[in-house]
Amino acid sequence: MSLKIVTDSTADLPPELAQEMDITVVPLTVQFREKSYRDGIEINSEEFFVRLAQSASLPTTAQPPAAAFQEVYERLSQDGSEILSIHISGKLSGTMNSARLAAQDLEGKVQVHLVDSGLASMSVGMVSLEAARAVKRGAQTTEVLDIVSHALAKSHLLICVDTLEYLQRGGRIGRASAFLGSILSVKPLITVKDGEVRPLERVRTRSRAIERLFDWAASFKDAAEIAVMYATTPADAKILADRLAELFPGVTIHLARIGPVIGTHIGPGAVGVMVREK
Repeated sequence: MSLKIVTDSTADLPPELAQEMDITVVPLTVQFREKSYRDGIEINSEEFFVRLAQSASLPTTAQPPAAAFQEVYERLSQDGSEILSIHISGKLSGTMNSARLAAQDLEGKVQVHLVDSGLASMSVGMVSLEAARAVKRGAQTTEVLDIVSHALAKSHLLICVDTLEYLQRGGRIGRASAFLGSILSVKPLITVKDGEVRPLERVRTRSRAIERLFDWAASFKDAAEIAVMYATTPADAKILADRLAELFPGVTIHLARIGPVIGTHIGPGAVGVMVREK
């Protein structure tokens, strides 16, 4: 009996990496007015940010239906495998609830282990990768679950956004915080704590904000894995990733694109760093 890893598209895993590690990604949807698109399948990041810049109104996002998870769980368990399903914070999305409903419908037929990561973006992706590596090493379910629990406790993220407007309009952060983020043209730095998006600090310029991302990542002396994410500024992300590679020789550093669903809520220009400690 094996264990199959499932996550959702908010994990922002590069498709080739998910395929290589045999991680199944269930897509959320993004809707521009009357037209909806499955994240990463019917719309990619490049297409999304072009449309976002052209759209007069902010798109909306939706969790996968429970039926989508049920189909995946049934398909992956046909050989008797158990399922480990790791998802974005339940306080940020209803995705976890959809997965839970699907698991309940399959109770007694498919063994599904659900994990609310309390995180978002590649923080979820890196935990999923660590679980997949454990499976490939031959770890049993209880060991993989223990590895995931420790990885979650050691996973951190910091994101620089050009404005908190997208988070505020999408209902992921309060109006007062959005106002504070807009004054004096500061660049807000946000994190996810206790499953919720929280402003951490404000920096006057974009260059200082990116320098702050570097300093923050550099403070983790025992980093095991790092991801640098970007929405629309790959050059900024590449420079940051290269600097971190020099500082952390031998540590895997992913350079990845923020996907449409996360992009809806943090907007263009965002750059983030995710660190998983040993």
